[in-house]
Amino acid sequence: MTPDQMRDASLLELFRMEAEAQKQVLDTGLLILERDPTNAAQLEACMRAAHSLKGAARIVGLDNGVQVAHVMEDLLVAAQEHQLRLSPEHIDALLQGSDLLLRIGQADEALDAQVLSLTSRLQTLFGNPPAAPSNTAVPVEPRTPSAAPSASSAAPVEVQADERNARVLRVSAERFDHLIDLSGKSLVEFQRTKPLSDALHRLKRQQEAARRTLESLREHLLGTALDATAQALFKESRNLLNECQQQLQAHQELFDDFVWHGGQRTQQLYDLALASRMRPFADVLAGQTRMLRDLGRSLDKQVRLEIEGENTQVDRDVLQRLEAPLTHLLRNAVDHGIEAPAERLRKGKAEEGLVLLRARHHAGMLVLEVSDDGAGIDLERVANAVVSRQFASAEQAEQMTEEELLAFLFLPGFSLSQQITEVSGRGVGLDVVQHEIRRMRGNVRLLRNPQGGCLFHLELPLTLSVVRALVVTIGGEAYAFPLAQIERMLRLPRSAIVQLEGRQQFWLEDEHVGLISAAQLLQRPEAQAEQDDIPIVLIRDRERYHGLAVEAFVGEYTLVLMPLDARLGKVRDVAAGALLHDGTPVLILDVDDLLNSVGKLLGTGHLQHIDHSSVTSQAQSKRVLVVDDSLTVRELERKLLLSRGYQVDVAVDGMDGWNALRAGSFDLLITDIDMPRMDGIELVSHVRQDSRLRSLPVMVVSYKDREEDRRRGLEAGADYYLAKASFHDEALLDAVQTLIGEARE
Repeated sequence: MTPDQMRDASLLELFRMEAEAQKQVLDTGLLILERDPTNAAQLEACMRAAHSLKGAARIVGLDNGVQVAHVMEDLLVAAQEHQLRLSPEHIDALLQGSDLLLRIGQADEALDAQVLSLTSRLQTLFGNPPAAPSNTAVPVEPRTPSAAPSASSAAPVEVQADERNARVLRVSAERFDHLIDLSGKSLVEFQRTKPLSDALHRLKRQQEAARRTLESLREHLLGTALDATAQALFKESRNLLNECQQQLQAHQELFDDFVWHGGQRTQQLYDLALASRMRPFADVLAGQTRMLRDLGRSLDKQVRLEIEGENTQVDRDVLQRLEAPLTHLLRNAVDHGIEAPAERLRKGKAEEGLVLLRARHHAGMLVLEVSDDGAGIDLERVANAVVSRQFASAEQAEQMTEEELLAFLFLPGFSLSQQITEVSGRGVGLDVVQHEIRRMRGNVRLLRNPQGGCLFHLELPLTLSVVRALVVTIGGEAYAFPLAQIERMLRLPRSAIVQLEGRQQFWLEDEHVGLISAAQLLQRPEAQAEQDDIPIVLIRDRERYHGLAVEAFVGEYTLVLMPLDARLGKVRDVAAGALLHDGTPVLILDVDDLLNSVGKLLGTGHLQHIDHSSVTSQAQSKRVLVVDDSLTVRELERKLLLSRGYQVDVAVDGMDGWNALRAGSFDLLITDIDMPRMDGIELVSHVRQDSRLRSLPVMVVSYKDREEDRRRGLEAGADYYLAKASFHDEALLDAVQTLIGEARE
């Protein structure tokens, strides 16, 4: 590529970037002008955008772009000078020009006909005869702005200008995510200084007690004849103790100051890194107003989108994943909700329909509401569709509540549309919306407005990097439920448990709720509890509530997500990992997975009764040592083995594992291969050379899946080789049972 070609390519890229920015200004302004054709601020903003694109196109040498931008500018200047009043037809043509300018940067020859057609249309609307096509650039003189934009109406343009003037550093998303991960981990790690601070305070108290003891001894010995040597030693001991106490006091003050300031700085670092991911909710709205306007016109409907809470801050990843479900809900409101103008007039409504989108923060969550003032949902049609699709009998449908009937609209393939169009009718809709919202650890509900229309209520986390969660204890281990995916938490008196249809249940607001042991669901051993009531976490699927009995509520925490090792694949009932402030690992539960597991457990009919106090001590179980330098793998294997009743110790590398083997007694060793200090092959070799350990069963769990890797592990002395690529719950547990049998014999 020649220098000239490189220069041209760079200019083209700059033109595309400017076209994207100016298109947002044009689209926003033109939609406002459609409702208020004399808005001087928006006329000025749109004219300037067209003028800027004309100049940029001339510099790059895009004659088509110059022609389109020139006629757009002429039309807007005529509106500024009151030579014409913009109509919906003018707005249609100008919006088409905005779209075309964005595509012209592609230098596609196929656009020539579209450019000619559009320029002719714009000139006709302007009242001038179409000009003959020409390959020469249109000469344009700079124009003087006819009106200054007001501060209020030109706010979006000013915000964009402020962002352009701000200093910006381009950083890859991967590096930025890594920065947030490190800042979150540093915040957790710094919390571990608190035990050291507490230890220093205890040492200070012990020194004070020792000093008092020494003084008591001195008083006790007063009047007793002591030789000079004893008196000198006594005096020296008292002086040394006083000196140590003074030094400890000074160091403790310095350390407390370090802990306080360090804690503040790590918290600020994490808050700043997290805030840097946040973007205003308006970022996801680019094009939505235009999309609704164009869709309404294609359906012969008049629709206006109003937005509240545009500056609500949301994580960029949430915004990106929210765009598709939000677009579907907005299109759904226009297609299914808003009526045609004539029908709205018959009902006493305004010709123009209203779609309202609200965004706000509430209890650490992002709350979105998409509502319309349309016809609403005909529950009778929903009931008939439920019966015709054989989801329920006519008698059952009659007894269903409004909430139960509306829940059917979220089923795959369920549609009330009587014909298939480009917009709807295929039944691919609300189920996809619900699936995507749940993937973001959120929930969505459909409500009917008493005044007409319907409302979708969405709750999502503000960020996918952290999650506000309820931490509980199950089987003696910490687990976390995302707050957005649970209905409520409560404490249930044992006397409130009743037996209905062979299941333990309890009554909640005139509805019976099934009671399930969370320990049984996660295959964890029940731990004995002495409290008089049972902690319950309430979750819900489409049809009913389920109460999960846990051992204790630990509290609500903001947890930094640590994704599971990709080599493990999808771990049942688990979404991610995290660390509590004291460094304790915790698994974050996948509530959708849990609901599937609940359904399977109910299908078997083998439900354990909830009675923590009746748990009896069991025989000593077999002991397994897990050696792996990956925290994720280590914790997963440990919890899987604990779920089958085995005792489990862990080691972070081969050297740590070797020391543990020499110091304790184990029934099985499970080790990785690639580890620091001492790898798995060396560890297995040491075991086979040791007279006490040579008969110990050894299993290798490694990501290396080649035949030579397997042979190398087995030749070193391993009894079993399991590749992490094919690793899943039952494979590991079956192999353990093959090597050493059940946990208890």
